[in-house]
Amino acid sequence: MPELIIEPRKRVSHIWREIWLYRELLFFITWRDLIVRYKQTVIGIAWSIARPVITMVVLTVVFGKLAKLPSGDVPYPLMVYAAMLPWQFFSGTFSVSANSLTSNANMISKTYFPRIILPATAMLTSLVDFLIAFSIYILMMVWYGMWPDWRIAVLPLLMILAAMASLGAGLWVAALNVTYRDFAIVVPFIMQFGLYVSPVGFSSAVVPEQWRLLYSLNPMVGVIDGFRWALLGGETRLYMPGFLLSSCLTILIFCFGVRFFHKFERTFADII
Repeated sequence: MPELIIEPRKRVSHIWREIWLYRELLFFITWRDLIVRYKQTVIGIAWSIARPVITMVVLTVVFGKLAKLPSGDVPYPLMVYAAMLPWQFFSGTFSVSANSLTSNANMISKTYFPRIILPATAMLTSLVDFLIAFSIYILMMVWYGMWPDWRIAVLPLLMILAAMASLGAGLWVAALNVTYRDFAIVVPFIMQFGLYVSPVGFSSAVVPEQWRLLYSLNPMVGVIDGFRWALLGGETRLYMPGFLLSSCLTILIFCFGVRFFHKFERTFADII
C-alpha cells in the first residue's frame, strides 16, 4: 500500500487558503483555550477586566500622580486605558503564541494541520479579552462624560494593525522557540520591558521632538498612538511621520514573520 505524505504547501500564499479550510479546527482550539484558561478560577473570565484595570490604576498612580506627566485635556485614567486595550491584545497574543507550538507538541507530532493555526488561536483568545475590556472603556467614557468623534471609524483598521504586530512577532518567536527553548524564559522579560518603553502609562508627546521618529521604531508606538487618536477625540493629535514609520515596520514584521514561520514549518514535527 503506497504511503500518503501530507506536508505544508511550498507557496506562502497557500497558508491563507489552508487556514480557511481548517477554520473549524481554529475555532475549536480557540474555544478550548478559553475554557482551559479560566477553568477552576474564582472570578473566571472577569480576569479579562481585572488585569487591564489594575494595570491602569498602577500606571495612573506612578506616571500621573507621582511623576505628574501631562495628559492634555483627557483624564489620565482614560488616556492610560485607551493604550491598555491594544497593549493587552499585543502582550496576550505574543506571550501565548510564543509557546503555542511547544505546548501542543502532541498534536503537531501526530497529525497534519496548518501550524500557523496555533499562534492564530492565541490572537483570537486575546481578541475575546479585548472585547470584554473594551466594554469597560465604554463605561469609563460614560463616567467621564466623554465620547469619541468620527475618528472611531478608523478603529477596525487600527485593530488590523495591532493584529499584524502581535501575530507577526509571535510567529517569529514561536518558530524559534521550537529549537531554542530559551525564548520561553525571555518572553516575560520582553513584555515587562516593553510595557515601560511603549507609551502605555504616558503620552508619547512627552518624548522630545528630536527623538520622536526614533522612538517610533517601536511598532507598538504607532498602534497605541492610533488607538488614542481614534478613541479619545478632542485635541488628541497623531504624530503622522512616526505613525507611518511604525505602520511600515509592523507590516514588514508580519510579512517576514509569516515567511519565516512557513520556511521552518515542515521541521516542527521532527524537532519538537
